Amino acid sequence: SMLAIKPVLHVNEEGKLIARSKVRGRKQALHALVQKFGELEAAKDQWIFISHGDCEADALQVKQGLVQAYGCDPEKIVLSFVGPVIGSHSGPGTVALFFRGKDRG
Repeated sequence: SMLAIKPVLHVNEEGKLIARSKVRGRKQALHALVQKFGELEAAKDQWIFISHGDCEADALQVKQGLVQAYGCDPEKIVLSFVGPVIGSHSGPGTVALFFRGKDRG
């Protein structure tokens, strides 16, 4: 935490959570989520879900990034809290982006 290193996680083809990369700082971590949307060639007209652990401002920042960078429909981006099971493992400050890409990357 002293170095502000944040893991960027991904669910692979087998449904396992794996670390894709590490970035320094909160802003870079949120930007990495937005970039991943473009890297996986996701359709901008799909429903997109952003879950957060009591950090709605960060979730809104990711939403704004998707709208600005890729022209996603803001009406099709749904924000919600993470559930209690995920929240008990990840804690406050978690931001998760859910979408369907061309492949699982």
